[in-house]
Amino acid sequence: MTPASSNTPGFRIVDRLGQKPQPDTAAEIAAGLLSEPASISPKYFYDALGCRLFQAICELPEYYVTRTEAAIFEAHRGEIARVAGTRRQLVDLGAGDCHKASCWFPALDPCRYVAVDVARGIVEAALAEFAAEMPGTEFIGVIDDFSRTLDLGGVLGPEATTFFYPGSSIGNFTPDEATHFLAQVRKHCDAPGSGLLIGVDLVKDLETLERAYDDATGVTAAFNKNVLNHVNRLAGTGFDPGMFGHVALFNTVDSRIEMHLEAAADCAVTVAGRSRRFARGERIHTENSYKYTPASFAALLKRAGFGTISRWTDARGWFGVFFGAP
Repeated sequence: MTPASSNTPGFRIVDRLGQKPQPDTAAEIAAGLLSEPASISPKYFYDALGCRLFQAICELPEYYVTRTEAAIFEAHRGEIARVAGTRRQLVDLGAGDCHKASCWFPALDPCRYVAVDVARGIVEAALAEFAAEMPGTEFIGVIDDFSRTLDLGGVLGPEATTFFYPGSSIGNFTPDEATHFLAQVRKHCDAPGSGLLIGVDLVKDLETLERAYDDATGVTAAFNKNVLNHVNRLAGTGFDPGMFGHVALFNTVDSRIEMHLEAAADCAVTVAGRSRRFARGERIHTENSYKYTPASFAALLKRAGFGTISRWTDARGWFGVFFGAP
């Protein structure tokens, strides 16, 4: 089936979400809450308030991820651009407002920019601005959830492609899921010169890791609790966010930060017409963020089919930027 497409002067939108049967959101939420232990997918963090809270998290002194990655990009931009190459197609995975990728436009000079995200309005607004400023570049928005399948059929040309996946979002996948996802990216990298530019959070001291996800001002706690407001609207669950506390911990066995919501007292909510009781101290698992060593992430890239790997880090070794080529 040909994906729905709309054209606006200077850019076009390919809407794949509109061509797919969408999951039953309430049923998906119920399945997580009725499981043992209970869970809520982190994708439900991002209602309008959740998006604003996450933007605030990125500005916190404890949350080093965004500014450390940006500093690596700034310090090594010329070298990274030489390795990645210029006049490629640039595919921005999880593009959002496209700000991070746009910082690379002068250095990479893409012939085509493809922004992949579920948020059509935000992508359209960004592409309209870019298209007016850069008439020599083709701009395409692909509206899709790429976490399960990366479908770029009919979007990419024969030119070499640079995939861009910043922010250590890869950490939200389990290592097996990450390998599967990156192998899908690799399948789109057959043209000589293609590759993947990706940001990865690295293992570091426990205090720094846990403070990044449990800041002193409580912004991350508010972000975590707000997911309950969102699922209330989507599934009619009736949570009182005030009955749950924010928990962030580093699981050393699995090398991941875990976020949970912990019941402060016995309580009950309605899930799919049933009463779901939470005992005091019982937790709802809301997010994982896996952390890698440089060697372990390079090994993951190789399992996904990227045989040539370059790497840049900050002076403290807190964050890594990798470029993988077939």
